[in-house]
Amino acid sequence: MDHQVAKYLILIGGAILVLGIFIYFFGGSLKWLGHLPGDIRIERENFRFYFPITTLLLINLLIFLIFRIWKWFN
Repeated sequence: MDHQVAKYLILIGGAILVLGIFIYFFGGSLKWLGHLPGDIRIERENFRFYFPITTLLLINLLIFLIFRIWKWFN
């Protein structure tokens, strides 16, 4: 069982590394992320409230599809 946990930790670490490299080099092209229609943003003089609901749903769908494809291949 320890080998399975180690494999998952390596995969998660690799995914975080790839995501970090992608954001480092292509972060400027992702400015639209978090500013989609449906993201709630309220800005007042001394108050800011931001809830990116559409962005969260899009990321959730992407993660779901990745895991479904992964499960399909295994």
